[in-house]
Amino acid sequence: MPSDSVQYDEKALTFPSGDAWLVGVATVPRQPAARGVLVLVGGPQYRAGSHRQFTLLARALAEQGIPAMRFDVCGMGDSSGEARGFEHQEVDLRAAIDTFMACVPGMRKVVLWGLCDGAFAAAVYAGGDPRVGGLVLLNPWLRTEESAAKATLKHYYRQRLLAPDLWKKVIRGRFELRTAAAALFGQLRQALRPPTPVADGGAPGCGSSLPERMHRGLTCFHGPVLLILSGADLTAREFVDVSAASPQWRTLMEAPRFTRHELAHADHTFSCRAWRDQVAAWTADWVRAW
Repeated sequence: MPSDSVQYDEKALTFPSGDAWLVGVATVPRQPAARGVLVLVGGPQYRAGSHRQFTLLARALAEQGIPAMRFDVCGMGDSSGEARGFEHQEVDLRAAIDTFMACVPGMRKVVLWGLCDGAFAAAVYAGGDPRVGGLVLLNPWLRTEESAAKATLKHYYRQRLLAPDLWKKVIRGRFELRTAAAALFGQLRQALRPPTPVADGGAPGCGSSLPERMHRGLTCFHGPVLLILSGADLTAREFVDVSAASPQWRTLMEAPRFTRHELAHADHTFSCRAWRDQVAAWTADWVRAW
């Protein structure tokens, strides 16, 4: 429990989601704003996040009057049931929003905040729930075999070829050239496969790849979107490349409701304090501004 000098309370929550019971924590200011932030956990982890990222984010937001909630999806952390995977979190999300709004009676809108595959889950859910007022998407997961291969070739191999330690290994005969060449040619084969175009207008039922589903979700959602990208993260670079290569994605990203920030040297989970604090500040300023 926070000290008296901190103007928020943390409340442990349990709530049903289908046949499972989920566990969460709401961080609620003594005078909460009408917009709150629901944190979606990305990857196989629980509500605290990598290096307590989600816990610290929720408290930073609450210190500025913004209520926040983080929770374990079905089958993860302290929640019961079998894991459904990031592509099937609709039931958990709806239950979490129900619980969050009941916990903060004055709250009118919820912002979904998601990292990686949590960003994907937020984007595909938001358009179907009028209580969702905005999205904060960090390093969104749009992976296909082709886009992963292209991003690896463009960003990883190019950087690797300039690394001094690689050439030291080559000179000393410690570099497995045959293995490396096989991996490189495998990436080339995947990268040269023709891409699947995004369906015009993002119409429901047109395509099922992750980029298509996320584009469709963001097209159906009409609220503001904050996009935060890490400069040193392959997932973020893949998102940038996919969205830049498609006319439909470029049109979507150029809409005035999209705001974009990038941290040049940040890793996937914004692991150092300066990066984490910047993400929290961008989130709080954006939530208060619209």
